[in-house]
Amino acid sequence: MDQRSENDNLICAVDLGGTNLRAANIDAGGRIHQRVKVSTPETNNPAEIVAAIAAVVRECESSCLKSGARIQAVSVVVPGSVEVETGLVFNAPNISSLQGFQLLPALQDELGRPVLIENDANAAALGEQWQGAARGCQTIICLTLGTGVGGGIVLNGRLWRGADGTAGEIGHSSVEPSGVVCKCGNTGCLEVYASGRAIVRLTLERRAQHPESSLHDVPVIELTAERVHGAATSGDQLALDVFRGVGIHLGIVMASLVNIFNPEMIVVGGGVSAAWDLFGEHVRTEVMKRAFPVPAQRCRIMRAECGDDAGLLGAARLVLERGDLPPL
Repeated sequence: MDQRSENDNLICAVDLGGTNLRAANIDAGGRIHQRVKVSTPETNNPAEIVAAIAAVVRECESSCLKSGARIQAVSVVVPGSVEVETGLVFNAPNISSLQGFQLLPALQDELGRPVLIENDANAAALGEQWQGAARGCQTIICLTLGTGVGGGIVLNGRLWRGADGTAGEIGHSSVEPSGVVCKCGNTGCLEVYASGRAIVRLTLERRAQHPESSLHDVPVIELTAERVHGAATSGDQLALDVFRGVGIHLGIVMASLVNIFNPEMIVVGGGVSAAWDLFGEHVRTEVMKRAFPVPAQRCRIMRAECGDDAGLLGAARLVLERGDLPPL
């Protein structure tokens, strides 16, 4: 019988984001042992993305071996729709170089070992259900507000991918039928009203109406969602109006999710969720106004607890649930 502890068999989880590439070694109890974080390559060549992922995996493996442990499997989550079995990435507007790319076989060839691949928001939903705000819940929806807006759906304890693996693309629900064109090609998507990029765009569009704003003279290149958040916490009316709009648009979409899925909880994560105190009440108000009363009152709407680790934890959880990847 193998006498190794769960800490000796680790999963290398990788979260490929539009801005950052994160990796960590995670054990079966959800504990993180080593971390790596680098910038995601800005490239049109998917081979460079593969090389960057392989580099962080090898760095994690080196750290792992020094501690006497071993990597059981590698699990990678990406910001796009994924055909899980074949590893085809499609509809990846925030990393366009992966559009139509067979990422899974490329990674397995590069690493010479088993790899799982999944959508990042799906993984975040599992991470929050396993170790975060949704512990103990069986039917949840997770929205990740970052560079874009992702969504993950867990129904009766199981990740719901849909018939083609594209379920959960909540960020591309239309909230303004004649609105701004999204990178996905649609118009008026939630993503162009509630993401980090959206916050910057909306602030720039409305600055002329708020000459008193502390953001009025900030150079465009220096304007970030974090800076708008800081201004809002100081009472800047322009920034407060932008976050009010974020909350309203999120609430419109969440009301439909409540009516369709009747979830126990909707979890809001991603970098933009740091401003939850500024837009959360607007979300709740809109949901209560638009959704059916019984499911709306039942559904708890919570800020995520796992932060940037949600996708990594979900990636590890996928391996533990599948259980058929042999250690190497």
